Amino acid sequence: MDKEAFEQAKLKVLLDRHEPQGFGTLQEKTVHAVMKLYYEPDIDYHEVPVEGYIADIYKNGHIIEIQNGNFNRLREKLKTFLPLYKVTVVFPIPHNRWLIYIDEESGELSKKRKSPVTGSVYSAFPELYKIKEFLGHPNLSFSFPLVDMDEYRLLPRSAGSKTKGRGKKRGSRYDRMPLELYDEINFERPEDFVQVIPIELNGQFTVKEFAAAAHIHRDYAQITLHILNHMELVKRAGKRSREYLYEVID
Repeated sequence: MDKEAFEQAKLKVLLDRHEPQGFGTLQEKTVHAVMKLYYEPDIDYHEVPVEGYIADIYKNGHIIEIQNGNFNRLREKLKTFLPLYKVTVVFPIPHNRWLIYIDEESGELSKKRKSPVTGSVYSAFPELYKIKEFLGHPNLSFSFPLVDMDEYRLLPRSAGSKTKGRGKKRGSRYDRMPLELYDEINFERPEDFVQVIPIELNGQFTVKEFAAAAHIHRDYAQITLHILNHMELVKRAGKRSREYLYEVID
């Protein structure tokens, strides 16, 4: 993790977009643009044609793909890239997030409201499920930067009167403004995924115990263990009452 490099990338993007367009009005969203500069400051290596696709970053036989979600879009690229190149998938995860609503008619901004949800590496596993057939490939690695950010949401015209106070509609995500790089978690090899298992879980454990130890919702624990089982990093080891037991494979 290099916080200084992150700040430099953020500053460059913000200066480039300050006038006349403003952030979020270009085709590329702000977080994606910052991440490209963070992982490769030389723009000559950005948006490079590779095997009939456009790679976000390509340098010295290494491709970096930055995804803000919807890993289904990666499937065809990975199918083509992985036999030929090293590929790192970057998935920025909102750590602390502040929501700001934009009134589409007046342009008025609501007061910032902190989301009660704190993002973690476990937030990536629902997306990893969509490409689980590629997990374990020796050419595939992952980087999960945890980023504090402001998230701007555009309210539909009918909801404009609700931009003040409680009762806001969710609105559509307009753009996200990265504030600070909180942490960066890298999985260079398939075995690195074991680090998401809380260290206090010795021996056998249930989904419920995993969720409690990791401080995550049961749904995240369930899909995380599904992925780890698929990668043969954990295995089912019978049942306790009606719950499956899991244990780490040595």
